[in-house]
Amino acid sequence: MIVRWGLSELPGTLADVGIARPFVIASGRWQHLVLPRHVARLTEVPTTDPKVPAEADGILAIGGGSAIDTGKHASAQSGLPVVHVPTTYSGAEWTTFFGVRSPDRLMRGGGAGAHPAALVYDVDLTLDLPRPESVGTALNALAHCAEALYVQGRTPEGDEQALTGARLIAQWLPRVAAEGSDREAREGLLRGAAHAGHALALSGLALGHAMAQALGGRYGVAHGAMNALCLPPALTFNRAIVPAEVARFGDAIGGEPVERTRELALLAPFTDLRAYGIPRDDLPSVAEAAAERAGNLANPRPATPAEILELLQSIW
Repeated sequence: MIVRWGLSELPGTLADVGIARPFVIASGRWQHLVLPRHVARLTEVPTTDPKVPAEADGILAIGGGSAIDTGKHASAQSGLPVVHVPTTYSGAEWTTFFGVRSPDRLMRGGGAGAHPAALVYDVDLTLDLPRPESVGTALNALAHCAEALYVQGRTPEGDEQALTGARLIAQWLPRVAAEGSDREAREGLLRGAAHAGHALALSGLALGHAMAQALGGRYGVAHGAMNALCLPPALTFNRAIVPAEVARFGDAIGGEPVERTRELALLAPFTDLRAYGIPRDDLPSVAEAAAERAGNLANPRPATPAEILELLQSIW
């Protein structure tokens, strides 16, 4: 994967991966960006059917997780390479799989088979990201780090990326939450998120993400917020199974892992599921859905629906 820093690197990066006629996927928020010449632009993000023009020879996706997933969907459909310019800390830019959401953000499916060719990070594109989105997507990235350390598919390289990412995220996120225009803090956080995304690509997802995906996909609520709420109970569950790995994560973030992740979530603040209008009576069916997700099945020990229900009730 080619990784570059600075939007000025984008034209050369597109050329290096052989894209001369990109199809751009970016919401209207990014209309002001001066981009290389492109054949068409999709601004409805997310969308369930990103139709790629026949004359395009690649995809350029700019934005948060929804834009990046839409770009990967278009890449998988067309077989064309995709270059990502992420503007949040989600880490989705590193993987080949994606979720398909409707414009109202409800989950309509998913898939794999995208062809990510390069990533271009630019700190200036993150400076006006609001606090809830900054904290939420950073906690999503932090969950990637935690899970990479104990998921069944973990690797030594993934561990290295996860520990570096976790240290940087925990170090810089409080400063970003306190002052979003702090460019040094934004850069540190973005670099941490890049390591977290790399760890995700090397290792995969576990229980916390399975819970967050089941909630976010059903109710159309922000994936970052759900990860912020689901990571602490998932760590509690896994500490009984893989205590050394969870302790390593705690060492990286500078504190007792469950309490430290809760502290970081409260920077938004993310408090409980009730704040998102999620009915308590729905939690059993959410737990059933989460238990069947790939992340739970790749957990050190998959959680049962009853165990997941207990975890969800603890954050309701």
